[in-house]
Amino acid sequence: MDRRKTLKTLVFSSVSASVVLSACNNNDTDKKNNDVAVTDNLYRTPEEMKQMDALKIQGNFFNPHETKTLTILGDMIIPKDQISGSASDAQAVAFIDYMVRDQTHYQTPIRGGLIWLDQYAYKKHLKYFIDLAPNQQIDIVDEIAYPELAKPGVKNGVTFFNALRDLVVTAFYTSEIGYKDVGYMGNRPNQWNGVPDDVLKKHGLAYTEKELKECISYNP
Repeated sequence: MDRRKTLKTLVFSSVSASVVLSACNNNDTDKKNNDVAVTDNLYRTPEEMKQMDALKIQGNFFNPHETKTLTILGDMIIPKDQISGSASDAQAVAFIDYMVRDQTHYQTPIRGGLIWLDQYAYKKHLKYFIDLAPNQQIDIVDEIAYPELAKPGVKNGVTFFNALRDLVVTAFYTSEIGYKDVGYMGNRPNQWNGVPDDVLKKHGLAYTEKELKECISYNP
């Protein structure tokens, strides 16, 4: 899979965007949540803080076997390359675990898809997906990664992999590794080096040495 040509665009697609936006539902009529608290340099409403605390108490949704399977799949979707780390380096599975606990409609499709994947792998190779050789894992993923080429018998796998791929890409490109991967710089102060000399001369003006030293000089 060519990450540079395909996967980066997914985070801006309507499908991936819906994953992000669904976690940001606001009720404009509920004005009591307008107050915010500052925690770990993030602004959270009291309601959000309660929700996050509740999710922490719940613990992880995925068991160790499911977590390992998701990690393998995530790194197949976004492997490490010369520019940036892999999905697991970006802790994509932790993000997905949080998402399925926060947005519970993901729970059955993702867990059901993992069960389907193991059943399909066992049917073909008498082993669960995590126990297969890398080339066998890739062969199965190739069967479900391209909807237009997939056979009717793996329709459930295609649906699962599409949903998982959106979650993995969203997890990656909303992480520090991901936004560095696309060169996102964030909000930064303007890099202004003052009024051009010809404009200043036209109006009979000039910067003083003090202004040039303290106000105009920009050091990135």
